[in-house]
Amino acid sequence: MITLSRLSLVLALGALLTGCAGYQLGPTNGTPAGGRSVEVALFPNRTLEPRLSEPVAQALRKRLQQDGTFRLATQGDADVLVTGELTRFERVPLSFQRTDIITTRDYDVQLTARVHAIERGSGKVLLDRDVVARTTIQNTADLGSAERQSAPLLAEDLARKVAALLVDGSW
Repeated sequence: MITLSRLSLVLALGALLTGCAGYQLGPTNGTPAGGRSVEVALFPNRTLEPRLSEPVAQALRKRLQQDGTFRLATQGDADVLVTGELTRFERVPLSFQRTDIITTRDYDVQLTARVHAIERGSGKVLLDRDVVARTTIQNTADLGSAERQSAPLLAEDLARKVAALLVDGSW
């Protein structure tokens, strides 16, 4: 005869085992982890904001390496080549001073990149779209310095979005 405590233990164990049925370890697009290699080229900067290419390339390489879906290649023999260009850098007013509706308090800084990813062997286009990264900065006396300090945050946001598009791709 099954006691109430054993029955509750069996039910709890069953719920625990089936509760994680929707989770999946590793890549979600069906390819084995590290099965393909990726090379990230430096994105030319077509914006008026200097020194954005290096943080973007570094953040994207780091994000892809941490994800583990792709192996990072640097010698030109990668399965997937990621290229692109930084096309727009904007500062959009986000909030204003309570006592003065003309003076901006916070800005939404946006960096747009046109990203291309192709399979080297077949030439198949895996990704070709604009990706927009965003971060918020406060209006200070030295707004240029605040914008320069936002570059790593923009690069991280852009890298997160591009890596998600590459990793979760349906190819």
